Amino acid sequence: MDRDATKNAGNNVEVGGFNPGLIVLIVIGGLLLTFLVGNYVLYVYAHKTLPPKKKKPISKKKMKKERLKQGVAAPGE
Repeated sequence: MDRDATKNAGNNVEVGGFNPGLIVLIVIGGLLLTFLVGNYVLYVYAHKTLPPKKKKPISKKKMKKERLKQGVAAPGE
């Protein structure tokens, strides 16, 4: 009987450790979080360092149309 007790004693011991699914979830979550934080940091850095975009010049034709819409006579007419 003593032998049977020692055999079964090993079966009741649980192995400690993390669930493999949890490890995968943590790794993927960490990578995603790192990606998002890195993108935000680059976005903020670019806004601080890059010069503002140059606006396209408005054509004379468009300017004339806008002035007519507002009721202001275009110069030369």
